[in-house]
Parts: sequence; structure tokens; C-alpha cells
Amino acid sequence: MSEIFGSDAYSPKEIAARIEGVGVVKARMALVPMLMLGVLAGAFIGLGALFFTLVKSDASLGFAASQLLGGLVFCLGLLLVVVAGAELFTGNNLIAMAWAEGQVSTLEVLRNWCWVCLANFVGAAGLAVLVAFSGHLQLNGGQVGQTVMRIAVAKQNLALDQAFLRGVLCNVLVCLAVWMAMGGRSVLDKAVAIVFPITAFVAAGFEHSIANMYFFSLALVLQWLDPVTWGSTIHVGGMLGNLLPVIAGNLVGGSVLVGLVYHLIYRHPPPPSA
Repeated sequence: MSEIFGSDAYSPKEIAARIEGVGVVKARMALVPMLMLGVLAGAFIGLGALFFTLVKSDASLGFAASQLLGGLVFCLGLLLVVVAGAELFTGNNLIAMAWAEGQVSTLEVLRNWCWVCLANFVGAAGLAVLVAFSGHLQLNGGQVGQTVMRIAVAKQNLALDQAFLRGVLCNVLVCLAVWMAMGGRSVLDKAVAIVFPITAFVAAGFEHSIANMYFFSLALVLQWLDPVTWGSTIHVGGMLGNLLPVIAGNLVGGSVLVGLVYHLIYRHPPPPSA
């Protein structure tokens, strides 16, 4: 009866096989739809970051409440990616499972990662431009815009080792969210699977490369539009100084600590000891 109504979940072993199959499809997707879906994913994650910024701009919230509620609303981004359909670099790090199984080549994996990451940046930056011109940042007496600048400055000033490690921890949780969402059969299943890991990584202050693309792009546009109001503290070098180690950390966290670990456990388990 549970199968009729779709309330049962796939087992972890079945999830591993499903993710490998999806990884093959993603790695061999035609370039144009891959880029279009990548742009959508960048914009979707940007919408989650926009929602997060609204919460963080409310100074009346305590630290824990602000972090927790901000993480909860940020889940919008991955929910849109998973349910509406899009190509997200951080989630696509799980293609490493199909690569480890020998179903896709190294070149196919790198092709997907590079093009999708670039398309995610275009989508996140494009949304940032629309937001900057919309007047949205004047909400709460301009505190929404000031919050964007504070977030971008904090990310720019983050030490390289911290940026890398926070990127690792972030994508462990993101890819676990994607992993568990693949175990669900309904939209509600997927939503429940996504909410807790994503809320946790945001509340903990970990670093998501695509969300950072949105924050940095928006801060740079604001400075260009009105340097008197928004200052000139964010620069392209600072953005790259954050994005490069965070992208590297996201890759390690998602592809190695989730994808390859689960591959070894469920697809090629070690022989039993004598």
C-alpha cells in the first residue's frame, strides 16, 4: 500500500545506484541545456541568499534565532534546484560516483563541473543585477543593502584555510541533502530531506561558492552604482580570493567525503575480513 501512495523511500544502496545513473546523464548532457539549467541554478541559489539576507537584516533577532531562521529560508535555493530542476555545481560534485564506477570519463566530469560552475555564476550575478536595480535593498531603512555589504566584506576577509575548510563542511551537508532527496519519492519527501542539512550549513556559517557569487556580485554592483552610500571595500581580487578556495573545498567535501565514500560503501564494498 505504501508503494501505491509513494510514501516509501529508496534504500541507501538504491540511492547510490540512482545517483550514479543521474551522474551519467548530467555528464553527457548537451551543452546548451546544461548552460541554461546552470544559469537557473545560480539564480535559484541567489534567491535563497536573498531570503537569508532579509532575515539577517533584522537586528532585533538574537544570534541563534537569526542564524537558524536564515538557514531555514535559504533552503528555498536547493528546493528550487531539486524540485524545479536545475544544474548546480555543488550538487553535481556527486558525479564523482559515476566517474569512480567507470561510467563517465574524467574529461566528461570536468566538462560538466566547469561549464555548470560558470553558468551558475552567470545566473547568480544576473539575479544580483536585477536585485540591485529593483530597490529591494532599501527595505528596512536600507539595512538589507548594508547587510549584503557586511556579508561580502566578511567573506572577502576570510582566511584562505578557513574558506577552504568551510567550503568542505558546507558541501558535505549540501551533498548529503541531495543524497537524501534522491531517496524520496514525493516533493514532501525531498523537502524534508533538504531542510535540515541546508539549515545546518548556513546556521554554522559554512561557505557555499554559488551563494558567494551572488553576494559578491551584488556588492560590486552596489559599489559601482553608488560608491558614496555603499563604499568601495569589495574588489574582484578579494572575490576570487574567497571563491577559489571555497570552490576547492566544495569539491573535496562533495565529491570525496560524500560521493567517493558512499561509492566505496555501497558500490564496491571491501571484502570481509578473514
